[in-house]
Amino acid sequence: MDRFDTMRLFARIVERKSFTRAAEDIGIPRATVSRTIAELEERLGVRLLQRTTRNVSPTLDGEAYYRRCLSILDDIEDAEGAFSGARPKGMLRIEVQGTLVRHFLLPALPNFLELYPELEISLSEGERWIDLVREGVDCVLRYGALPDSDMVARRMAMLERLTCAAPAYLDKYGTPATIDALDGHRMIGLRSLTTGNLRPLEFETSTGLRSTMLPAPVSVTGTESYLAVARLGFGIFQVPRFHAEAHLQAGRLIELLPDTPPPSAPVSILYPRNRQLSPRVRVFIDWAATQFTRSLEPRA
Repeated sequence: MDRFDTMRLFARIVERKSFTRAAEDIGIPRATVSRTIAELEERLGVRLLQRTTRNVSPTLDGEAYYRRCLSILDDIEDAEGAFSGARPKGMLRIEVQGTLVRHFLLPALPNFLELYPELEISLSEGERWIDLVREGVDCVLRYGALPDSDMVARRMAMLERLTCAAPAYLDKYGTPATIDALDGHRMIGLRSLTTGNLRPLEFETSTGLRSTMLPAPVSVTGTESYLAVARLGFGIFQVPRFHAEAHLQAGRLIELLPDTPPPSAPVSILYPRNRQLSPRVRVFIDWAATQFTRSLEPRA
């Protein structure tokens, strides 16, 4: 095997967690797999894989080598595809904010894979700030203001937000008619994974943006938990309209202070600036932008 074939074999072992299954996938004898990996570890001078009776997993060095292999193999595939006119293929690794992808993208994902049947999609769900190159991620879908970084960000949409509370909370604390009437009220705390700080409630007024911190008896870091805690009546919260729409229509939530809404928030896809945009990532970003536009178009 040449070095690129060895990289492909190693990556398949890590993904399949098995020498035997990797050998079956590639169509080579199991003994060849064992010999090739032993020679690779000897050449590199490190242990790449941990073997148990049940599965195979990468060591810390193996995990780092695996991600470098993915990057190198992706670059080779993209370079050859650019000259051959081949359709995008291979693994597309995307980190997403789960609520967004479930609402805007997953319903249309079968159509996307029909258009590009040689693509494989690997979705990881999270909201922390990650190093895309180090973690082997092609692009990341994020909601909200973005910190300064060296990544390219393409905006998908601006999401309308609103202020809400559950009927049980309003029955107990009353319904505020103005921002000044929020004294004595409580909020659900949404804690930043990056800084650990609670995010204030924000309101657009005729004189500019106004931020307010209220006591937060419960705080969370995830958007699904944020909505769930709010529905239990623990406080006032602010959320994109799409996320609360069904609960508003069913009367499980009540919109507050509609004349001074929170500012809209962006949805963006980010990818590394120092790497050429691969065909896989390009077609996904274009498709995702179309899905957000269609989903947010006013319905007649």
